Amino acid sequence: MNGTERKNIRRGCKVRIVQKQHQRTGELTEGIVSDILTNSQVHPRGIKVRLETGHIGRVQEVLST
Repeated sequence: MNGTERKNIRRGCKVRIVQKQHQRTGELTEGIVSDILTNSQVHPRGIKVRLETGHIGRVQEVLST
């Protein structure tokens, strides 16, 4: 599922994010959403979230809801 729309993302969802330092390489980090940091309903580069591990990045893929 697409990570650019806030409606697709909930706390507890399993997602893949790209962290700021990995944007050039596209390296993805997989984890469970702890907090949703983007206030807008849509963001072209992905909704920004904090994972349970503390990593922050923009959602590229939603694996499970």
